Amino acid sequence: MSLADELIARAERRDVTFGIVGLGYVGLPLAIELGRAGYKVLGYDVSQRVVDGLNAGRSHIKDVSDSDVAALRGTQRFEATTDKTRLTEADAISICVPTPLSKYKDPDVSFIVAATEAVKGTLRRGQVIILESTTYPGTTREIMLPALEDTGLKVGEDFFLAFSPERVDPGNPKYGTKNTPKVVGGITPDCHRVACAMYAPAIDTLVPVSTTEAAELVKLLENTFRSVNIGLVNEMAIVCDKLGVDVWEVIEAAATKPFGFMKFLPGPGLGGHCIPIDPHYLAWKMRGLNYKTRFIDLAGELNSEMPLFWVRKLMETLNDQTKAIKGAKVLVLGVAYKKDIEDLRESPALDILALLHQYGANVSYHDPYVAKFSEGGYDYQSVPLTEKLLRDVDAVLIVTDHASIDWQLVKRASKLIVDTRHVIANLA
Repeated sequence: MSLADELIARAERRDVTFGIVGLGYVGLPLAIELGRAGYKVLGYDVSQRVVDGLNAGRSHIKDVSDSDVAALRGTQRFEATTDKTRLTEADAISICVPTPLSKYKDPDVSFIVAATEAVKGTLRRGQVIILESTTYPGTTREIMLPALEDTGLKVGEDFFLAFSPERVDPGNPKYGTKNTPKVVGGITPDCHRVACAMYAPAIDTLVPVSTTEAAELVKLLENTFRSVNIGLVNEMAIVCDKLGVDVWEVIEAAATKPFGFMKFLPGPGLGGHCIPIDPHYLAWKMRGLNYKTRFIDLAGELNSEMPLFWVRKLMETLNDQTKAIKGAKVLVLGVAYKKDIEDLRESPALDILALLHQYGANVSYHDPYVAKFSEGGYDYQSVPLTEKLLRDVDAVLIVTDHASIDWQLVKRASKLIVDTRHVIANLA
């Protein structure tokens, strides 16, 4: 029996220890599903606080409950550690580390490089390494493969290397790690077979592709598609604003067409760990091949301009009431990048707050999920949402429409509302 067939048979018996590098929004939900499938899971993270909490049965991720972690700990199928040398215990290792952008909007793969070095330090014959972090096409083959083969082990024979992009949507009540189809591409055919076998017990549907580059590009296409279409509908919001037409009415009417139209919604800009970032990975890669990704670049420009559009909309609305933005009391409702989560990553609210300060507004915010944070030299703390507060401020700028906010109170008590989610400016 070949080594690949042996690993596949072990996966079918759940006779595998699964390592997870990075226990954040991607890694922890994956660890939970792998543990539920019957694997023993060893999670590695550089944060002692995260590791200690998980070992005590506490989750730091909204999509994973304390009871989820405690239940898995109770079965003795999950353990977290900050000791990277223990990765040698794992038969399969999924790397789930962040991939941010540099200040110049270039890919920052330093976390992938660090994770690769950690895995390289403990790599042994018979291990399966799977990168899940979103990155540019070629990362697995060009960065990870040479580093791992530098150990003297041969890919596809001694160890197996694959890419399987994460598809986490924080706060999504319908789709999670288990029931979201998972794309898998391997460096060699045996790499692909083994990686699929490892995930099969924990994931409902696997989607095979021929190479790691194809798998890397799948994730970039998914989020570039969304970025471009959000950019289009954001521009339509500006067009409708200039024409005096309700863009929401236009979108809802267009969405009644049963073919050839997909509903996207305008808003304050892009946020989260994927859509504002992933298209830049593809654009950067193509610049190296002397090709300009015009749609991607234009959509990025449009979406990045939306915070300024909405601050100017607020200024115009205040001006209609003979008030200046300088010195105005402005309450921002919702700072998370989307409703009903606590995630501030790349949130357009951060740009909106910075612009309001720049124009001299007195800014406060309310968000039931984000108690406090620091940004741009300012320390923010969520204020209680009361009728007195709403009557006291000059304007309310709605960025995130959390379901737990009392919107009837907001509408009843506010003097002036600018709502970026429903694209309206009105007087209550």
